[in-house]
Amino acid sequence: MKYPVEAVLSELLAGLSVTPNAVLIAPPGAGKTTMVAPSLLREDWCKGQVLLLSPRRIAARMAAERIADLAGEPVGQTIGYATRMDSKHSSATRLLVLTEGIFRARIIADPELSGVSAVLFDEVHERSLDSDFGLALALEAQAAFRPDLRIIAMSATLDGDRFCALMGSAKTGNAPLVQSAGKSFPLIHIYSGRRAEMPIEADVTANIRTALREREGDILVFLPGAREIDRTFDRLQGLADDTALHRLHGSLDPAEQRAALTPDPDGRRKVILATNIAETSLTIDGVRVVIDSGLARRARFDKAAGVTRLVTQRASLSAATQRAGRAGRQGPGYAYRLWEEAGNGGLPPFDPPEILESDLSAMVLDCALWGEGDPRNLRWLDAPPAAALAAAQKSLASIEAVDAAGHITGHGKAIAKLPMPPHLAHMILVAAQHGQAERSACAALLMQERGLGGNSDDLELRLDRFVSERGGRADAARGLAKRLAQMASKSVGAISQSPPEIPRSLGAIVAQAFPDRLAKCRDAKGENWISVMGRGLRLDPESALAGAGKEERWLAVADLQGAASGARITSAAAITPAEVEAIFAQRIESVTSLRYDRENDRVEANIARKLGAIKLSEGRLTDVSDADIAGALCRAVADIGLDALPWPPAAIALRQRASFAGYDAISDDALMASLNEWLLPSLRKARRLRDIPGQALQTALENRLGWDGLRKIDASAPPSFTSPAGTSHPIDYAAPAGPTAELRVQALFGLDMHPAVGAARIPLVLSLTSPAGRPIQTTRDLPAFWRGSWADVAKEMRGRYPKHNWPETPWQAAASLKTKKAQARS
Repeated sequence: MKYPVEAVLSELLAGLSVTPNAVLIAPPGAGKTTMVAPSLLREDWCKGQVLLLSPRRIAARMAAERIADLAGEPVGQTIGYATRMDSKHSSATRLLVLTEGIFRARIIADPELSGVSAVLFDEVHERSLDSDFGLALALEAQAAFRPDLRIIAMSATLDGDRFCALMGSAKTGNAPLVQSAGKSFPLIHIYSGRRAEMPIEADVTANIRTALREREGDILVFLPGAREIDRTFDRLQGLADDTALHRLHGSLDPAEQRAALTPDPDGRRKVILATNIAETSLTIDGVRVVIDSGLARRARFDKAAGVTRLVTQRASLSAATQRAGRAGRQGPGYAYRLWEEAGNGGLPPFDPPEILESDLSAMVLDCALWGEGDPRNLRWLDAPPAAALAAAQKSLASIEAVDAAGHITGHGKAIAKLPMPPHLAHMILVAAQHGQAERSACAALLMQERGLGGNSDDLELRLDRFVSERGGRADAARGLAKRLAQMASKSVGAISQSPPEIPRSLGAIVAQAFPDRLAKCRDAKGENWISVMGRGLRLDPESALAGAGKEERWLAVADLQGAASGARITSAAAITPAEVEAIFAQRIESVTSLRYDRENDRVEANIARKLGAIKLSEGRLTDVSDADIAGALCRAVADIGLDALPWPPAAIALRQRASFAGYDAISDDALMASLNEWLLPSLRKARRLRDIPGQALQTALENRLGWDGLRKIDASAPPSFTSPAGTSHPIDYAAPAGPTAELRVQALFGLDMHPAVGAARIPLVLSLTSPAGRPIQTTRDLPAFWRGSWADVAKEMRGRYPKHNWPETPWQAAASLKTKKAQARS
């Protein structure tokens, strides 16, 4: 028995003869990818094809080649494979290894899966969106059309109980769980740590050189992405002649990938610098050492910015276990980990399911095509988030793929037929109307496939290079572009009878896919840009796209990386202002804005033509209505505050009295909350705030209070104090000491009770002055003043004002402001 999984095949097959679904857990090296699918072909119920789903193109191709080799025949006959860029299969193919995306398109086109007997989902623990969605669709098809269809979920590490419950039924209960032993050898973990101040490739290179000296066998190195792989590759130049250095990532030509994964023809020792695509593919012969950077690069959709960003983060514990296991599949191995052993406890246990972090536009469109308006009605291990579904619906509506009710449109059906993300498919279809389907399809592939046509941020430059680029990967991409163009042209012919228009630039083509990413330059160097969606973007000023010196520069942005608040443009094409005006004429708005100039106390009116957040032109507006001016003045008061208004003294006093009386109707908060109600009527003919009549403000306050309110305020907080002499004196309710009245002391003669105000009878602060108006005393207790310090005050007053009466017992004297002679005459 060559593979451990063979020991449980009989159990698995027996289970499938009773129930249609099963879950298989088999550790790395058990042989599940290689052995399970071929074993189904011999079963009586298996009359059609077996589909084996692989999460990556490279893994699909390797699996098909390995299974075909074990069967003793070339790939493409009984065993074949199908990926977007490369396929080998025929009418005789019974076992087809395909990527999850290809399966998704196939089952939507044929929900009954005609001619298919079984579907195997390999490496389901990775929880890719395509895998989760494909499984949900397969279970739906099984329940509705194909009760005889067998579905198997396979992985080395997964939550078996959850998958068994998901794949079960009310009739048969949970799907059976089959577990296989693995084939593993002793594995020694070496925690070498890393220097935080150094780039990761520096420590990776040091560990590679150590392993080359101290260990035997090939070395598999895990790095987060192609950039780090290239930098490490450069650092390792000059290795011994008996060592072969290879890169391994998804952007490479299939021949380069195959060379990295197969034994060296000259028997040299291999060092393979790989991304996480090597975590779960078939066993790589000869690997005895794994060096793990501990990092992974994942795609994460930023709903606010509408872009998918690549985020470098710590790998999960599950991923680290998978990586290390590569070293112990064929013999004792070593796993160098660039972190401290204590750091294992801080690693997340699993990578988060893609459905929780991804752009769901393609899935929502496929669900609409499937006939399911609400994707949450499907059977999910983790349901799609409501916010992400809403964002996807809005995104699809913007390209007219769905209507307001979420139903797929004719254009949406054409988009769904193209094996591309919705916005790129939309771009190709629109370009097809201009006779540019193939050029657009090539651009779409460059926007998805890194490295094709080089790595320039200028998409047009990459496209020019791609047209003449040599190599199997480039040839396959051009072939796919041609097929996409043919499909798009056929769809356009079916849904549109409009004649071809004048060919557009590549920037104009790209702008159709991502209109919200259209960006205009904001500086002379070409470094800072503003997008239609309102976010600031940055571009390397050395880029040819920066266009330093040009007056007005626009870019159709294809790809962004980094935070939404300052994302970096990594791929774009130039577009002319004239093209922007022509293509987006229906989205351009004329916006009137009125701004209050506080320094000059005036309203400035401007009119601007805008495309989203980008201002195309601006001019002064002279014909502005009184109502618009009044609204702008009202908003100015809302921004500045009530102190901006020219309050007359009477209005100020009324507000102070109302506050003292406990009436909130004209308080700051109440007036600010109701500006439009009470202030706008006073602004109808005002052009400036200072033009507002004081009486209008006074009247507005009185109207807010009403007659009853004014009467109650007068009772609780009278506007003035009437003295025994008959004189009236305003009360200052905002005085620091409390309600205060200022008057000559002579006006209070004859009064032996201190005056008070308000329901609580608060003593009125009396600010007493001489006949000349100079302050002589402040008191809250008039009787005490009369009988206390008055004697000294009176003595001083007699000396200064001898013509006036200064009695020794003022509470018994007649109140009068007149001199003694004047009093005698009267």
